[in-house]
Amino acid sequence: MGQALLQLIPLALAAALSSVPITATIFILLAESRSRSGLGFLVGTVLGTFATVALATVASQALPGRPREHEALVGKLEVVIGIALVLLGVVALARRSRAGSGRGPGWLDNIGTFGILPVFGIGLALNLRPKAILLAAAAALAIVGVDLMFGDNLGLVVFYTAIATCTVSVPIVATILFPRRMEPRLLAAKGWIAAHSSTVGATMMILIGGFVIGIGVSG
Repeated sequence: MGQALLQLIPLALAAALSSVPITATIFILLAESRSRSGLGFLVGTVLGTFATVALATVASQALPGRPREHEALVGKLEVVIGIALVLLGVVALARRSRAGSGRGPGWLDNIGTFGILPVFGIGLALNLRPKAILLAAAAALAIVGVDLMFGDNLGLVVFYTAIATCTVSVPIVATILFPRRMEPRLLAAKGWIAAHSSTVGATMMILIGGFVIGIGVSG
């Protein structure tokens, strides 16, 4: 299990540092209805992340072939996913350079006005982004690669989910408990994210992609 944990930590951190869910969290928490909307977004994000990785793990376990063939196929898939992550990071950096701004999608500006059900749905849907799917697939392959029992696999999925969603869960819980203390921090974070998050996220994707390729090649 230790090997799987070491592989999952950087993947989960890459997911946690994704700019879109972090930006959505901040905009929601700066709105008047932050408590209800924040909880809805948190539940949607956690459930979506858990379900995506769990389904990817089940699918990875169903890969055909004998044990050695299965292991070789997992390695090849890891290389493919790693290359896709690197390309996705390069494209994101190129777009960032052309745009000259780290501003996120326009719909994020109004997410604070959405009701609890829409933000719950957005939390689920954000796990269908290409980056989230690739990271979930890489995590699933890391879990399947160590060939553990069901309970251990479930624990690893929960472990990945907890880290991958910490940049959403921690600010939401902290803001609900300490709204006055958190508001100036949220405003400062909003400015920093607008300037740097896209570059940081793209760079992380490239590094993690290289990491996943290395795992796949080494077997």
